[in-house]
Amino acid sequence: MPDEQIDTRDIPEMTEWSGVERGLFYRPVKQQITLRLDADLIAWFKKQGEAPSGRGYQTRINRALREYVAQYTAEGSS
Repeated sequence: MPDEQIDTRDIPEMTEWSGVERGLFYRPVKQQITLRLDADLIAWFKKQGEAPSGRGYQTRINRALREYVAQYTAEGSS
């Protein structure tokens, strides 16, 4: 349904913005690359996901790399 066909008359206008969190739905820009990883690492990350497809393993690898960078950055700044 196009936006102009949606009836919003019964939705109250939001006037209180004090509890709003900026960037709550921010998603970083992804960059597609080719990366060679050891087969056993990929198998492990796939095994952590939904069987049998291993769905979401790239997200888990990304999260692990992010945690490593955060830890490395925190240690380097002290």
